Amino acid sequence: GLFDLCMEMNALGKPIYITENGLPDADDDQRPRWLVGHLRAVHNAIQQGADVRGYYHWTFTDNFEWAEGWGLRFGLVDVDPHTQQRTLRPSGALYQQIVAANALPEETPA
Repeated sequence: GLFDLCMEMNALGKPIYITENGLPDADDDQRPRWLVGHLRAVHNAIQQGADVRGYYHWTFTDNFEWAEGWGLRFGLVDVDPHTQQRTLRPSGALYQQIVAANALPEETPA
């Protein structure tokens, strides 16, 4: 998983930038748990000495994927492709709390 990858790069003496790490989940019923799990793996790798210099969630808002159109919903913010109205998803609110506190929640979301 992500922890193991971070530790492998660390063993090679390489700094790590995690980019485009996301989950397509239009209903946002899996992303909160998935997000905390991945951030916890990164945190644990840092605690074990991995030189993680950045984490970039994919994506902030839903986007048009070249191969899938609007079918895959990766965004922390839902975008209605017809009106362009944006709505913060629960995973977006969770990520906002994590960033503001610079800390992970004690319990993983259900």
